[in-house]
Amino acid sequence: MGLKRKDLLTLKELQKEEIELILDTAVSFKEVGSRDIKKVPTLRGKTLVNLFYEPSTRTRTSFELAAKRLSADVINISNSGSSAVKGESLLDTAKNIEAMNADMIVLRHASSGAPYILARHLKSSIINAGDGAHEHPTQGLIDLFTIREKLGKIEGVKVAIVGDITHSRVARSNIAGLTKLGAEVRVVGPPTMIPREIESSGVTVFHDLKKGISGVDVVLMLRLQLERQGKGLFPSIREYSEVYGLNKEKLKWAGPNALVMHPGPVNRDVEVSSEIADGLSSVILEQVSNGIAIRMAVIFLLSGGSPSS
Repeated sequence: MGLKRKDLLTLKELQKEEIELILDTAVSFKEVGSRDIKKVPTLRGKTLVNLFYEPSTRTRTSFELAAKRLSADVINISNSGSSAVKGESLLDTAKNIEAMNADMIVLRHASSGAPYILARHLKSSIINAGDGAHEHPTQGLIDLFTIREKLGKIEGVKVAIVGDITHSRVARSNIAGLTKLGAEVRVVGPPTMIPREIESSGVTVFHDLKKGISGVDVVLMLRLQLERQGKGLFPSIREYSEVYGLNKEKLKWAGPNALVMHPGPVNRDVEVSSEIADGLSSVILEQVSNGIAIRMAVIFLLSGGSPSS
């Protein structure tokens, strides 16, 4: 059975079975990346448009490679290269793209909720590639996939998400996905970077890094969202790194063989020391690699495909 929805806007709205369907579908698509010819004819004739109003390296490239490996045509549009600089609204831009028979629009936008506007007014499938500080559902799926691949399961796994929770769309998607699949989730950071209502999402809050990551199976470090923060959330980047940055000594507080994850881009020696980022515990580059398989699965399933097809 395929995915019975037109759009992917949030993990919060997905059922557990839908998340598992995407993860299972991605397993078969990951194999495509190991072939000499990294392409299947599955979506030949389909067109995907990457509409990115914010900078991106990994996400946009990953969606482009995913679509091309499915044999779809891909168009990339950035904010500076769109009619937005001439005053055109997001919805008008998207309607014009749809008028050119685009089947799918991947949107990254600084405003939370922007993908919902397009999904409500367009017949094309909309994929949320990050909207403000709301969600980044495909990154959440990537992290779920990576944890399951490395540890063999998600249910019962202890995960600590460390850093700027308030401004992190990745954190919100991960919390939604991990809790649905039965993981024990902790959030760790200074009080100024953790939303007051976050415990209602089924997580436990810690302000002390040692207590927060004690005995966990996964430490997911977050980038400081300096572009979204106001002033005064912490005294200095150096002091933040000393208290909440992860290095070799602090990683010993976690469980044996704990995985270290980061959605990128990594600010080395701020959130994660170079020794950790490049070390054996790190699966950061595996997350990037898995991103293509996850996005292939999402594109495929939203296009009406099913695992048996």
